[in-house]
Amino acid sequence: MSVDGLGTATTETETDEPGWEVDPDDDWALAVVATVGRQLRLRREAVGMRAADFAVAAGYGEDLVYKVESGKRIPRPEYLDTADALLDAGGLISAMKEDVKRVRYPKKVRDLAKMEARAVELQLYDPVNIHGLLQTPSYAQTLFRMRRPRYPEEEIERGVAARMARKAVFERESAPELSFVQDEWTLRRRLGGTMVVRQQLEHLLEVGRLPNVEIQVMPMDREEHAGVDGGIEVLKFEDGTAVGRSPGLASGRPVTDPRQLRILELRYGIIRGQALTPRESAAFIEQLLGET
Repeated sequence: MSVDGLGTATTETETDEPGWEVDPDDDWALAVVATVGRQLRLRREAVGMRAADFAVAAGYGEDLVYKVESGKRIPRPEYLDTADALLDAGGLISAMKEDVKRVRYPKKVRDLAKMEARAVELQLYDPVNIHGLLQTPSYAQTLFRMRRPRYPEEEIERGVAARMARKAVFERESAPELSFVQDEWTLRRRLGGTMVVRQQLEHLLEVGRLPNVEIQVMPMDREEHAGVDGGIEVLKFEDGTAVGRSPGLASGRPVTDPRQLRILELRYGIIRGQALTPRESAAFIEQLLGET
């Protein structure tokens, strides 16, 4: 949690909130965070400021300062900006925000985002929830809050931020072709309440108007449904390679074998054929919005 100003005292609960734990299995993140922490400590010592004094001046707990400087905690951008000002670093500490930004999200999310950033075509079917790339922050937050056992607040915030960061795929200069199929029931669930659902439906309509995006709805009254084996993800790249994943194939592990990819594409093609067209789907979502 950020503070209102320099010198503001924090409670013990707030002490641990302005950063995230480092994944002990993420070697790259560990190295980056350790380097950032060491630079912070060296700069603080160079100006003759004790950790306890820095903590009071910055408005953070002393325990957090030690965790950041020892590489056990990923500092948030505002922490680095505050440190830059207090330690008179002339922007050198604030500049480390770019390094920290690359490791603030879990490794599996970073790896997925990298693949999405390279893809020229994405075929995506999620039978459980509205797909992550289509979620609003409030809808994503609602989903994270539903997890059991419950996530700590900082993990919810981190998860939502990571999910929203992936939406950069829509802003790429050479944006990929994106195809989504959503089961009707995922749109009808009232997760988070009326306002959350309305915002989510409005966002689907907005994204669906993009020239490179097609959103289709699979109605609940269909007597045939090729997606009974679970969700499907197929990402295609410029060099002709692809990667896919589905719970019903290879136990959900990513696959690159052409034969397995053809199975996924066959299933996805049938699902699209069984679903409403993009135009029909937009009209359907507008109708749901009117009923919400």
